[in-house]
Amino acid sequence: MVEIEILFISNKEIKLEAEFFKSSVGQDNPVVLICHPHPQYGGNMYNNVVSNVFNKLIKNKISCLRFNFRGVGKSTGTHSGGEGEISDVQSCIDFLINEKKFEKIIICGYSYGAAIGCSAINYSDEIIGYVSISFPWDFIGTKFRELSQSNKPKLFIQGNQDTIAVYSNFEQYYNQYHDPKRKKIIDGADHFYWGYERQVVDEILEFYNSML
Repeated sequence: MVEIEILFISNKEIKLEAEFFKSSVGQDNPVVLICHPHPQYGGNMYNNVVSNVFNKLIKNKISCLRFNFRGVGKSTGTHSGGEGEISDVQSCIDFLINEKKFEKIIICGYSYGAAIGCSAINYSDEIIGYVSISFPWDFIGTKFRELSQSNKPKLFIQGNQDTIAVYSNFEQYYNQYHDPKRKKIIDGADHFYWGYERQVVDEILEFYNSML
């Protein structure tokens, strides 16, 4: 039976609800930190994409952490519009480094979680890269494009039927990012990836293995 640790991660006065799996193999391998979609549009750590990523990582014996942003589920606090949520990600990173003793972290964010999570890419040297699933560039503003800029490896996943992270604008934004980077366009997928979760997960696993 897979052992998943149910816990709360502290961010000053806020407690973040989280689930953590630590692999018994590859102790020096990276851990994946998964960030969920927009809380004000129903996003949480049990979202279909987040859950598929989390469960597949566990099946492949890859350490991973998912959590609820402030004000979501059992996490305390209230939605802050981005600043507080970035600090939530940073607190999870500190937890993985200081409490769980990981030296390599890959951030995996979906939609709003991509904008927020990937914006923490340069917070620590232990973060070695990120996966962005449907980064909502048009929706979220320029600040998060700037914060997510990095010379670390990056994978951008995008559905070609997406009208929220608008597919027709994808190449324009993707081209602004520094190398190393790669992209995967999933034919037929919209912003919610119903029925396409497996393709998303397969791309993440390939990227992860390339970082070993």
